[in-house]
Amino acid sequence: MKTEIRQGPLQALVRFYERMPDAEEPGWSQEKFGWSIVLNKAGNVVDVKDLRNHDGKKPFDTLMKVPAAVKRTAGISPNFLWDKSAYVLGRTAGAGKRTAQEHAAFVQENLEKIGETQDEGLLAFKAFLQSWSPARFDAAPFTPDMLDANIMFELDGDRKRLHERPAAKKLVVELAQTGGSEPEESFCLVTGQHCAPARLHPVVRGVQGAQAAGAALVSFNNDAFTSYGKAQGENAPTSELAAFQYGTALNRMLQKGSRNRLSRPIGDATLVFWADAADARVAEEADELGCHLLAIENLDETESRKIGDALESIARGRRPDEVWPFLTEGVRFHVLGLAPNAARVSVRFWLSDSFGAFVRNIALHYQDMALEPAPWRKLPSPALLLAKTTAMQEKFENIPAHLAGDLMQAILSGGFYPRTWLSATIMRLRAGDNPENGWHAAAIRAVLQRKKRKTNQSLSEKESIPVSLNRDYPNVGYQLGRLFAVYELAQKGALGGLNTTMRDKYFGAASATPASIFPVIIRNGQNHLAALRKKLPGWAILIEKELEEIFDRIQPAEPLSFPRSLPLEQQGEFALGYYQQRKAKLAGQKDGQALPEQGVEEEEDNA
Repeated sequence: MKTEIRQGPLQALVRFYERMPDAEEPGWSQEKFGWSIVLNKAGNVVDVKDLRNHDGKKPFDTLMKVPAAVKRTAGISPNFLWDKSAYVLGRTAGAGKRTAQEHAAFVQENLEKIGETQDEGLLAFKAFLQSWSPARFDAAPFTPDMLDANIMFELDGDRKRLHERPAAKKLVVELAQTGGSEPEESFCLVTGQHCAPARLHPVVRGVQGAQAAGAALVSFNNDAFTSYGKAQGENAPTSELAAFQYGTALNRMLQKGSRNRLSRPIGDATLVFWADAADARVAEEADELGCHLLAIENLDETESRKIGDALESIARGRRPDEVWPFLTEGVRFHVLGLAPNAARVSVRFWLSDSFGAFVRNIALHYQDMALEPAPWRKLPSPALLLAKTTAMQEKFENIPAHLAGDLMQAILSGGFYPRTWLSATIMRLRAGDNPENGWHAAAIRAVLQRKKRKTNQSLSEKESIPVSLNRDYPNVGYQLGRLFAVYELAQKGALGGLNTTMRDKYFGAASATPASIFPVIIRNGQNHLAALRKKLPGWAILIEKELEEIFDRIQPAEPLSFPRSLPLEQQGEFALGYYQQRKAKLAGQKDGQALPEQGVEEEEDNA
């Protein structure tokens, strides 16, 4: 029997780096730039080029490949051939208490690293460093917009930037290969090879809520985190090359506009995802499909419907590779959720499985949520679903952070939905969310249906949570929700258009403590039915028949007795029964026949 070796996130990221067609080599990184200073051969500034992108309302910096950025903590550490204005020019927009020291360090270290050279560009840069005075920034061609932005250099008349010149690139390679004292070799946890471990791991940029300068995924900056007298990266030995590769791959995926990340966080977690296959072309196709599946609301209605139909067929038993032939057995899919944690980035969740397994789990997720009529025109993403069912004012930033991670794991792994999703959804209904819009009902059905399906492998359709109104469904919470909906219909039919109905006043209490509220509802309902018999006797008969049928299903132990309280699951059934009753026709109602609330209002308008 073949044993499957599951990859960790760092191993999977290194494999992603290996299939990147334009990956940076060791010693290089992509950084955001705003400006380039043009020098003549004497080292004098002849121009300043704006590198920012001006396509939007506000200019934004451009990503460019440069010598790798140093990892800064509290000390002064200049970059090679580029840096922010405080280091390069000795000027900053803030108070700049140590700007002079930063600029001096930039000058000294760059002069030392360049050393003796015959390259015209590097000679011009050395002349600039030796002659520059920060006071010259106040004159043209410099502008205040340059302050605190990253700045690079180029030689006048040269199409390449300074760091792209052959002599500069050779220096970058040499500097990447040399360094401080070599630590003792150890077993690399990522590659399995014996090599010198990276002392510091690369910073990760682009995680929502993390430090703008970047944060470490792996770090040991306190003695409490170390073991056996080991320092820094020796505690989790990872080779310099593997650390560079995983950091480069992760930073590339976290870039704005990357198709390997969700544009909107899931709670507090920034989510990146990628496929892994022997064929790079297949992996790219799988990346694109993964993007469509995880951010499905970004598709137009036609594409969304097409993917929805495919997922429905998979949920019914069709194999994923019959729908998408490139999803062969060897294609895997990885999902990594990253959350900010002070100066670090923490892993909120890590999921890795065959792509086919992920697709089947997503298909079952939408099957568990199925409602008729559906409350959406396009299938919702997990983030939109959470915003609609758990977030105050339906704002994404109000989604409970841990719930978002737990729900995403349940969707992608096929596990139980978190019970906290059910409780949060019911809390929003008690707080005044509209139970008639269907989003909450879909979430409730998903939680309850999955629990039934996973605890009963032979679950029949009759035993499943109803997709649409099922008058025979033997659940007291569901039938009480139906009862509430019919009495609300009687109220609207009798009183016409109302700004506030019994739902606004009684829904939460009726679903939690039926015995204390339903006697009041029934007493008021009798008055509403009496008024409705005079206005629209036909409708009164239909409503009374529906009420009689529901009371027969509830079968109270005593006349008009109800449960003193309902557990959380039955409160969910109450909301589901309410939604499905409101969306269905009454028994005997004809096609096209107006509901009582509409009929009475029209009658009053015509009077």
